[in-house]
Amino acid sequence: MASSLSSISSLFNQPHSAFLIKIQRYRCLNLCLVSTKTHLSHSSSSSSSSSSSSSTLRSPKWTASLNFPRKFSQSPSPSLTNNSNGPSLHDFVSRAVASSETQPPIPVSASEVLPRGRIYHETYGCQMNINDMEIVLSIMKKEGYDEIVEVPESAEIIFINTCAIRDNAEQKVWQRLNYFWFLKRHWKSNVAIGRSQSKHPPKVVVLGCMAERLKDKILDADKMVDVVCGPDAYRDLPRLLEEVDYGQKGINTLLSLEETYADISPVRVSKNSVSAFVSVMRGCNNMCSFCIVPFTRGRERSRPVESIVREVGELWNEGVKEVMLLGQNVNSYNDASGLDKSVEPESTWTLSEGFSSMCKVKKTGLRFADLLDRLSTEFPEMRFRYTSPHPKDFPDEFLYLMRDRYNICKSIHLPAQTGSTTVLERMRRGYTREAYLDLVQKIRNIVPDVGISSDFICGFCGETEEDHADTLSLLKAVGYDMAYMFAYSMREKTHAHRNYVDDVPEDVKQRRLTELIETFRETTGQCYDSQVGTVQLVLVEGPNRRAPKTELMGKSDRGHRVSFLNVPVPHLDEDDRKEIAKVGDFVEVRILKSTRASLFGEALAVTKLSSFYNNPVVAVACANRT
Repeated sequence: MASSLSSISSLFNQPHSAFLIKIQRYRCLNLCLVSTKTHLSHSSSSSSSSSSSSSTLRSPKWTASLNFPRKFSQSPSPSLTNNSNGPSLHDFVSRAVASSETQPPIPVSASEVLPRGRIYHETYGCQMNINDMEIVLSIMKKEGYDEIVEVPESAEIIFINTCAIRDNAEQKVWQRLNYFWFLKRHWKSNVAIGRSQSKHPPKVVVLGCMAERLKDKILDADKMVDVVCGPDAYRDLPRLLEEVDYGQKGINTLLSLEETYADISPVRVSKNSVSAFVSVMRGCNNMCSFCIVPFTRGRERSRPVESIVREVGELWNEGVKEVMLLGQNVNSYNDASGLDKSVEPESTWTLSEGFSSMCKVKKTGLRFADLLDRLSTEFPEMRFRYTSPHPKDFPDEFLYLMRDRYNICKSIHLPAQTGSTTVLERMRRGYTREAYLDLVQKIRNIVPDVGISSDFICGFCGETEEDHADTLSLLKAVGYDMAYMFAYSMREKTHAHRNYVDDVPEDVKQRRLTELIETFRETTGQCYDSQVGTVQLVLVEGPNRRAPKTELMGKSDRGHRVSFLNVPVPHLDEDDRKEIAKVGDFVEVRILKSTRASLFGEALAVTKLSSFYNNPVVAVACANRT
């Protein structure tokens, strides 16, 4: 300690240099030397003692730096010649500050600036997670992290965006975290053998719902993860990563009642520029007994309509032809940002007939039908889809709008979860089997040729064989185009976890799931077969992976996958000249055959969305029609 103080003292007494003291936020004291152009003469007795220090001070290792509080230079310094004991630290500080005010800053070349770090990212779960990753990349790009790599071995920062809906999704994430831990812990040896090309051990960042649900467990997992960031804290990521540089772990999983990231333009992850995701609301108020979303995503809050219109306009300018509007409960969208006072929810907030909600709407504004009305009018050549809705939020005016606007796709996701009224009540879904079937019938009466998809959970707490049979019969009665089916896995914090017993054995769950899938396959073929002989408008997304050189693939308005031979066809909006369809074109396709999962046809012509329907968009009121 004494030697260290002596060395510092000798540095302070150097007559040809001034010391700058920079106190940083982490209380690190940095002493930087700034050489002055003035060389003062010394007595011969002091020259030998200062020679070693002088050579050290002129070493290239010392860099010019100046960062002083203004108060250090406010009082005048005494003259050096009047100070019989030699200049003090205050003298040099004052001279250095004065010098910095007259000397221009030294330019730093781009080659001397260290890169912020390359990013690798993986996303698990729903479309909302994909959109969240696009928001994260936009935030990081603004902070200088603008290089994205294709493999984790080349990254200094690894993002893994997680899903907590089912246990299977979480297990996949833990497997990947084990590999990322290997890349980090054995970085030197990985670099030596060529396995890793990163510049330093990667920082591993867990994002999303799993980060919110298992934050403590993740951080305690043998230094596996450096940062844990919940869905509402993505703006804090640059600071959290900076904390890691100082030996700390970054964590922010606070949920928000306001955060919608409405001002952020996402960096698109998908290589396909034809379609894009746009988040319109976040969170969920439904509190279904099986669902973890309200605890990982928070309460519902919606983006202002204007911010959504602006983002969709940017996508249109980039060549996007189809937008999927996203939300945990997308059709409960409620933009109350322009309202000054609350109104009674019963006066303006209409649910689907026969449905109820546990959550009361305190302040009502523009609803989902209003948003779709605005978007479909302003962008007549763009298709619009949406997911994931709740059956309770399909008022009649919404269905009539879907019927009247050709650029709102005739495809509705209508999660049933089960066909048993008893289980629906235990799930706290707010409707009965009969109310659900009545809604399906109303939808098909108002929106002809609509495609309906759904979600199903088998083996929920207390589900009997009779309940399971009700679900199978519901599948047959509705005839879904698509369905997502899962065996129930209990999640902590949910109502079911606190109040029910997961009493259906795993082998029974799997057997019921198999029966559910088989029943679905028997019924869905009818939906696809009904399309044979019709002409469908297909948005081309790219080559068919099974025949990339000869066939193109896209989706119909109803959401069916359609492939067709890639041959020259007339372009109806360009004097009927023949051309080969390309990605982003709308193509008329006559359907020739079907399978249980796709359609095949022949291309007839390239056209425009509005030309195919021959029905220009007109502003229509969202009102009931007969």
